[in-house]
Order: sequence, then C-alpha cells, then structure tokens
Amino acid sequence: MAERWLVTGGCGFIGSNFVLSARRQGIAAILNLDLLTYAGNEDNLALLSDDPGYCLLRGDIADGKAVRKALADFSPTAIFHFAAESHVDRSIEGPAVFLRTNVEGTFTLLEEARRYWSALPPAAREGFRFLHVSTDEVFGSLSPSDPPFTEWTPYAPNSPYAASKAASDHFVRAWHHTFGLPVLTTNCSNNFGPFQFPEKLIPTVILSALKEKEVPLYGDGQNIRDWLYVEDHCSAILRVWEKGRTGETYNIGGGNEKTNRDIVEAILSILDAKRPRLSGASYRELIRFVPDRPGHDRRYAMDGSRIKKELGWIPSRDFDTALKDTVDWYLENVSWWKALESRHEAGTRQGLLPGGIPGAVEQR
Repeated sequence: MAERWLVTGGCGFIGSNFVLSARRQGIAAILNLDLLTYAGNEDNLALLSDDPGYCLLRGDIADGKAVRKALADFSPTAIFHFAAESHVDRSIEGPAVFLRTNVEGTFTLLEEARRYWSALPPAAREGFRFLHVSTDEVFGSLSPSDPPFTEWTPYAPNSPYAASKAASDHFVRAWHHTFGLPVLTTNCSNNFGPFQFPEKLIPTVILSALKEKEVPLYGDGQNIRDWLYVEDHCSAILRVWEKGRTGETYNIGGGNEKTNRDIVEAILSILDAKRPRLSGASYRELIRFVPDRPGHDRRYAMDGSRIKKELGWIPSRDFDTALKDTVDWYLENVSWWKALESRHEAGTRQGLLPGGIPGAVEQR
C-alpha cells in the first residue's frame, strides 16, 4: 500500500522541513493539516505548489469534526504530529493557548486517530503509526555536571510550554497502553536551519545584526543547549517511523552543547566574514545583555545512544558547517523573512497577532 501521511503543523519550521524532505524522497503523499497561526507560513512549502502528492488543509487539531473528516477523506497510513505552540516566553505571557493546542489538540487528535485506526482492515491497522514530536524541555534543567537526558529521565517541566508538551507526551503514552494505538514519540533538542520563525534565537541574532539593531542575550549568556540541524532531525524522525518499536520513545540530539553566548558570537563572526558592517566594526559590538526570563532552564543535553544503538541513526551534519549554511540561507532568502515580518507587523497592528519579531530571544 502506498504511503499516505497526515502531517499536522506542516507549515511550521520543523514540519515544513519534514514535508519537503519526504516529498523530495517521494516517500509518501502528504496532507498537511495546519491552522496557519502566526508561526505557520505557507511560503515555506512554495516549492510544492504544483506537486500532486501534497495538499494543504487549513484546520485546527482541536476540532474533532475537522480531524475526523480529514482522516476519512485522506485515509492516511500514518500521522506525524508536529503542530504545537512552542515559544516559552509566549507561554509565560499567555499559557491558555498552550493548553488548548498542545494538550487538548493532542487529545483530540489521539481520539480521532484511535477511532480511525480501529476501523481499518487488519493489515492496514498493523502498518499504521502515530508519531508524536516532542521536546527535551519536558525533562527540566540539568546542572553542568549532570549526565544528559535519557529516555528514562523523569519528567520535570519548568515552563507552561514544557508542562503542556509533557502532558501531551503522557496522553500519547496512555493511548498506546490503554487502547493499543501504535504510537511513537520523539524528544528532540534545539533545532536550527532554514525556515525558522524569526523570534527564535538564531534567526533573531542574524536579522537583528543585519538591521544594525541590538542583539539581545538573556542573563549571563551561559545557558547551555544541545543544537540539532533540522534536516538531521527530519532524517531521525523518518528512521523512527521506519524502524522504531511502537509504544517507545526516542531522544534525538545533535551532540552539540553550546552556551547561548557561544552561539551568538559564532553567528556574528560568520556575518563579519560574509557581510561586513559598513563601519568596519564587528557585529559583536551589538550584543546587549537583557534581564533573564522567569524559570530559565540552565542546561539541556540529550543522550542519543538509544536511537544510535537500536535504529542506527546519528546526526550527519557538522555543527559549524550547518550554522554557516543557516546564516547563508537567511542572507539568500531576504524576501522570505521580510514578507513574514510584514505580515506579522500588520497583524500586530490590527490586534490579530502577538508581537515579538525579532527582539525576543527564545532558544527553541
């Protein structure tokens, strides 16, 4: 049976990279169910505008009737669940939308998937998969001397965002153990690469510097994250779908622990070489330390030994090369991020969208 995948949140950063990768490889026909909130961008998938194997359906994962109809009409062989609110600062300012999307939305999707899966013929039921994409933030914060998170690290979320993702992970697990739904869960470290929304750390640094604006850095800049190139993340998800054991969780890390200050300075050094300032000064002069956010986790790190041992997956991209490629992408795709900023600014003025591009220093 030919693969047909329902992808939720496929116009977001990771989701759009996943859809593009899957379609490039011709693995499956894809129905992209996306509400197109502020972080969803149809332009991310402009390359698929004439692709008969791709279709965008605007819809809300918390709308059971819409999800049920999409499943009935499209008859997917798998669901890849990317849709989520993911900005920690926004979750502090307004946690309710995180509860609705990440918890209620996942619950609704699970219920409709269970209803759909239960009615499939035996062979189709056997091959069906529900792959849930989650985050390392559900595990809480590490000290400098702590070992990295494993799949068995107890959950200890410290932000409304992390709590909402932890809850969604628990619902996914429960639907497997209670109802037998064939689920897979992945918990990833910080992603970076093309199409990342400008409120996130790496694009914020790039775009602020290009505009000669201050480059904000939280606290002392020593918070540590494990960085994963988005294309590597997508290849890991495909490997989990292909070989992962249902009901299991797999950590996906980049093996690149860096302080935020290291990341910021590395980006600005790349820009110094690729796009020097007219003044001749270094972009590093634009760095400004700003007050830390509440409950800011100090360190995340992922132990990727399980996915390596059981599924044979390791990241393929060198961090320094991938970071340079990411800077190049933003330099070469000015029209993409300028159009996104214009739409966001217009929506903010009309009270339709939250503010914050760029200038926030979100690290996801």
